Amino acid sequence: MYAVIRRYEGVTDAAEAGRLVDEGFVPLLRQVPGFVAYYWVDAGDGVMLSTSVFEDRAGAEESVERAADFVRDNLAQLLPNRPQVTAGKVVAAG
Repeated sequence: MYAVIRRYEGVTDAAEAGRLVDEGFVPLLRQVPGFVAYYWVDAGDGVMLSTSVFEDRAGAEESVERAADFVRDNLAQLLPNRPQVTAGKVVAAG
């Protein structure tokens, strides 16, 4: 499995960002081959995190592209800063 973690800082409206992600992005992500799980977390103080898990690297890489497109097209005003993106192979899970 592969995971991608994105950290967004400077989020202007966490509740609205969460709604848009839940209603618009999650359905798109579920269509990516190898999709396993997705989590969108409000860490407080204008920070939000997302974690995407896929069966393989190709799915994880496609999720990065889809996320960038979705943010650009739907969330640019709510997520004004580029995310810090970390991706890699899952080596332990519970």
